[in-house]
Amino acid sequence: MPRPTGRVLTLLELLQSGGTRTVAELADRLGVEGRTVRRYVDQLIDLDVPVESVRGRYGGYRLAPGYRLPPLMLSDDEALAVLLGLIAGRRAGLTTSERTANETASAKIRRVLPKHIARRLDTLLEALSFTDRSGAWDHPDAGLLLTVADAVHHRRPVSIRYTDRGGRRSERTLHAYGIVAHEGRWYVTGKDAGIGEDRTFRLDRIADARTLPGSFEAPVGPDPAERVLSGFATAEYRHQVTLRIHGTVDQIRARLPAGVASLEEHEPAGGADRTAGPWLRVELRAERLDWLPPLLASLDRPFVIERPAELRDLVIEFADRLASRARGV
Repeated sequence: MPRPTGRVLTLLELLQSGGTRTVAELADRLGVEGRTVRRYVDQLIDLDVPVESVRGRYGGYRLAPGYRLPPLMLSDDEALAVLLGLIAGRRAGLTTSERTANETASAKIRRVLPKHIARRLDTLLEALSFTDRSGAWDHPDAGLLLTVADAVHHRRPVSIRYTDRGGRRSERTLHAYGIVAHEGRWYVTGKDAGIGEDRTFRLDRIADARTLPGSFEAPVGPDPAERVLSGFATAEYRHQVTLRIHGTVDQIRARLPAGVASLEEHEPAGGADRTAGPWLRVELRAERLDWLPPLLASLDRPFVIERPAELRDLVIEFADRLASRARGV
């Protein structure tokens, strides 16, 4: 929105708060001169907004009594885009005060939304969770997102037409546990009723979704975001890597987040030193191994490679290259 237009709307909001506002006060709030305030007032009058001029020592401008903005008309897509944008802004730390601007804006939008849209959006927000990492986001289909969110909220089966990463198409019945936004993509996680196992599906690969009759029990255990991260960490890839690393969870997670690797405590043999933290067993899957040697070096923690042997060779080669460069060879 161009800045002058934004200031005109800010002026209208200030006047809507009630009472008479002096030109000096409005100029200070808008960061403009008094004559610019008068020009903005003229623009509002041209738009049939009844701004009244009040003369006298405490004069200024006010709105005619009883004036209200017309109802805000938003389609499902528009309302969804606005509210998801506000949520993303809050998570990114785009706040101006303890009572953040996006929270007050969200409340204003909710007040004027038609009830049926507000209920569906509330259902979506209840079903939605985020992981800690962010990126350039995909844009999910609003109708699909709302249908899946409704199925999550009411614990109803949903039929989806899905295309996997190999291009294979299938129709599945899903007991959806939740919707998760992770690293720029949107996922739905739940039980694939056809095989009786938990699965995670990318929303952009779902061509269609429709709610089915019936219901299912809410699962116990990890929340949807943890299920998605766990699924990534245990997905099938070319290499299965198992390490033992001497360090804390926070030290290891700084380089190997939950979406990449799974961790569990490991008791070292022979009473090894635990003063710098426990030994943790780290398991991950990878298509390539060449990124792991520099990552392990950056951890700066003692580690043991259990498998694969190929990774040991790569780490030794990496260490030799570093040593050669340090010697200037």
